[in-house]
Parts: sequence; C-alpha cells; structure tokens
Amino acid sequence: MAAGGLPPSLRPGLPAHARSGLGGAVSVASPCRPRVGYSRVQEMLCRLNVRWLQPRPALQLRGLGPPVAPAPTSGVKPSALPLWAVASVSAVGPSGAGGWYEALATSAPVKGAEDVLLFAHTASGLPWWGSILLTTVALRGAVTLPLAAYQNYILAKVENLQPEIKNIARHLNQDVAVRANQLGWSKRAARLTYLKTMRRLVSELYVRDNCHPFKATVLVWIQLPMWIFMSVALRNFSTGETHSEGFSVQEQLATGGVLWFPDLTALDSTWILPVSIGVINLLIVEIFALQKIGMSRFQTYITYFVRAVSVLMIPIAATVPSSIVLYWLCSSLMGLSQNLLLRSPRFRQLCRIPLTKSDSDTPYKDLFAAFYAKFISRK
Repeated sequence: MAAGGLPPSLRPGLPAHARSGLGGAVSVASPCRPRVGYSRVQEMLCRLNVRWLQPRPALQLRGLGPPVAPAPTSGVKPSALPLWAVASVSAVGPSGAGGWYEALATSAPVKGAEDVLLFAHTASGLPWWGSILLTTVALRGAVTLPLAAYQNYILAKVENLQPEIKNIARHLNQDVAVRANQLGWSKRAARLTYLKTMRRLVSELYVRDNCHPFKATVLVWIQLPMWIFMSVALRNFSTGETHSEGFSVQEQLATGGVLWFPDLTALDSTWILPVSIGVINLLIVEIFALQKIGMSRFQTYITYFVRAVSVLMIPIAATVPSSIVLYWLCSSLMGLSQNLLLRSPRFRQLCRIPLTKSDSDTPYKDLFAAFYAKFISRK
C-alpha cells in the first residue's frame, strides 16, 4: 500500500486514471488539505481544487446532433447514419452520379435561370431556338456589357497610372540605394525595403484614383456563374427533369430547333455548332492578344491557356444537347460583339472610359491590319 493512503483502485471520488496519476498526493479524508512535506507545486494543485478530476455524467446530446434515420418497419436493420448522410448516399446512387451536380441542378440560381427561359419563351411566343437566342442577347446586353465597360474603365485608369508609377519607382530606387549605403544594408534588405515601400505607394495611387485592378475581375465573377446556371437549366430542360404547368419542356425542345438541328435535345452530329464555338472563342482570344503590345510572361501563359480551352470546348460541345451548344454559341457571338464594340472610340466616350496612350482613332482598321500581318501575310 502506498504511503499516501489507499491504493489508487480503492480511492473513492476519483477516476482510476486520475487517481493513479496523483501518486498518493491526495488524501481520502481531505483531498484539498495539503499534508506535511508536500511540495509547493502540490499545494498549488490542491488549492486549485480537484473537482475537475471528478467523474462527469455522460453528456446528453439529445437535440444537439442531426436526427437519426427512423428504423424501417420491414424488419431491415436500422441505419446508424443520420438523415442528411442517408440522403447524400441516396442521391449519389449505385452508379456514383449525382451528389454535387444534383445539388447544383436543383439549386435556386438554376431554378431562376429556368424561370427566365420559360418567361422569355412564353412572353415572346418564339420557338425555343429563338427564345434561347433572345434570352442570351438580353442577359449579355443587360448584365455583362455594363460590366465589360466598367472593366475597361478600370483598366484604362490603371494604364494611365503607369507613367506615374514608373517615375515613383525610379526615385524610390535612388532613395533606397542612398539609404542602403548610409546604413550599410545588405542587397536583400534593400530589395525588401524597396518592394514593401513600392507596394504601399502603388496601393495609395489605386485608392486615390479608385481603380484597384481587382475591380476589373468583377465581370468574371458574374459572367461565369451565369453561364453555368443557364447551361445547367438547359440541360434540365433537355433531359426531361423540368416540367412547367403540366407540359414537358423536353417535348417542346425536341421540335424547337431550326436548320440542321431541329431537335434541341439531341447532339449536333454535323459538328457545325461545336466547331463554330471554338472558332469564335479563338477569335476573341486573338483580338485580345493583338491589342496587347509587349505582354508579360504571365499574360502570355494565360493567352495560351485560353486558346487551349477554346479548342477543348469543341469536343465537349459535341457531347451535350444542341440547346446548350446553341446557348454557348450565342453567348460567344455576344462576347465577340462586345469586344469589338468596346474598341469603338464613340462607345468608349459614351461610357466615359478615359483615353489612354494605346487608344486609336481607327481601331478596326488597325485590328484588321494586325490580324492580316500575323495570320495571312506572314511567310
């Protein structure tokens, strides 16, 4: 038996692991009364009370956790999974499909896109190919065109700041060099000081002119989700997962096409629509590349990446219903039109986009000349 009292297994009021860890430091009769010869640390532990060592009753988790799936009445062993887990597993199914895509297909933004398409079809009385075209033109004109003009507004102000930024960088480089010689800074310390100060000064310029480059990305954060929601909504229509007022939208899409694609629920076996999407997207990329002189390495990598995506879209578009491909084609055509429109000096003046050094009075003539020199007349 230990000198401090009963063995750990017989000491009342403490769990076995806690009693064994105390090593006889606590008495049975008075657990908080330090005995003679106790160290100062033991006295402090005793003053802190040992109630934290007392066994706690089991936590009552009733009402805190997710509800448990009810037991089936057919004699099957009840599942231990909560309802949300059972629902997730059921949504995936044996084939592995579903999950996140099913959640996206039934989400509120996709339902809103379906309502927009149905409203355009009902209000206009056009066949479905015309309704898709009308909806695309309306959304691109009302949403993405103003955002694209705002993007060019921000980029123009940033471009006009470049001479001032270069002047600040030149003077700051000289000041840091003088300070480094006076204080004996290393090259690394001088470089870090220059970069930190330059970053702060450039940020102050952006705040002064209210033209932080991140604001130019707002177009992507709006246009890309809208493109995804519209595509998924058309996929729901084409696969028969959406009905409206008792009629099947899929049946209407099956006869709502035109020209060589009369069935909008079927694939375009001629590949005319997919190839057209790839060509138009490549034209958009090349227009952007031609108007940029002396692109940085990062911009060059991005240009090559977007070119690869444009080519990759051709086989992808050949595997989806024609309704989705038609929407993609209309969206790309609108994107090309917007890019050309935003090069017009009159339209830029109407949108109050500041003049820049790279602006031209004859942008379309210059674009054609650059395109001809790059792709046609080169030997």
